[in-house]
Amino acid sequence: MKIMTIVGARPEFIQTAPVTEAIRRRHTDVLVHTGQHYDDNMSAIFFRELGLPEPEVHLGVGSGSHAEQTGQMLIRLEQIMLREKPDWVVVFGDTNSTIAGALAAAKIHIPVAHIEAGLRSYDRAMPEEINRVMTDHLSNLLLPPTTAAVENLRKEGLTNGVRLVGDVRVDVLAGMVDKARDRRPTLLAQTGLKDGEAFALATIHRASNTDDRTRLADIVHAFNMLDLPVVLPMHPRLRKMAGEFGLAFGGNVRAVEPLGFLDMLALLDACRIVITDSGGLQKEAYMLRRPCVTVRDTTEWVETVESGWNRLTEPEAFAAAAQAALLPPPAEHPDFYGAVGVGERIVDALEEMGR
Repeated sequence: MKIMTIVGARPEFIQTAPVTEAIRRRHTDVLVHTGQHYDDNMSAIFFRELGLPEPEVHLGVGSGSHAEQTGQMLIRLEQIMLREKPDWVVVFGDTNSTIAGALAAAKIHIPVAHIEAGLRSYDRAMPEEINRVMTDHLSNLLLPPTTAAVENLRKEGLTNGVRLVGDVRVDVLAGMVDKARDRRPTLLAQTGLKDGEAFALATIHRASNTDDRTRLADIVHAFNMLDLPVVLPMHPRLRKMAGEFGLAFGGNVRAVEPLGFLDMLALLDACRIVITDSGGLQKEAYMLRRPCVTVRDTTEWVETVESGWNRLTEPEAFAAAAQAALLPPPAEHPDFYGAVGVGERIVDALEEMGR
């Protein structure tokens, strides 16, 4: 089979590594990079660190509004699909690249496989929620990571073509965590931390948090008031909006440039708690048994909250949630995300559906 894999943003780069490797052992893969994330520290570094092959196609779409970005992707992806004539188009998660790939393929009758199908925050104010819902209803093969995601699909009448395969990040972490640990001493030295010193690893990037001055001011204040160091890789949007609003981080906040996957994984493995609005980091924190505080009122990873390892919080309750996360974590740590071998199970499902 010829399989076209579409990526464009940081979460997709991380997840595609084991899938692309499994596809290329057994089939022909055409890797397409839309260019949704294009800076070296948001794109190219992930290809280098994860050993991803150079994409066969770079669309170079770049930044823009949701409509501009998605529209440009649709136009260019349709041209590539008509030229390459893949048997399947594979998309990941919930980005603009995801919905553009699924819609372009569905319109010209190419089957779509959606990795991370069935995730729901039930918050339609999130662009990601719109993308994931629409992609699921366009897809022929739905590859949910958890039983909760399977149930979400069932509630929407989606039962055909559903294959529970587990979460691709299980494969990624299994293959990378030892390599990442070698980076710990250098990273801690760069942030002025001692080996074994407790710190919080934080990321804030969602427009709902960064683009509202009052909300972002509350978040910055909460970081500054924490009684432990905070290592904060600065997403470009956070840096831009904090500057525009005249907000300054305190001396306990170690602001650094965006980090590659291995450096983030090394810090995640070393930290005491995680504070984030990222979907992927919530899940990785759970996999590495790090308590998480999520600065949102909803999450697609509901099982991490229900198990007590993740806390949803609004900025005004931030400090209390962080203090609670510093307490001993729950004794139970259920296996929500499956066993290693997710990439191979995805290719198995593609072969089964392709017969």
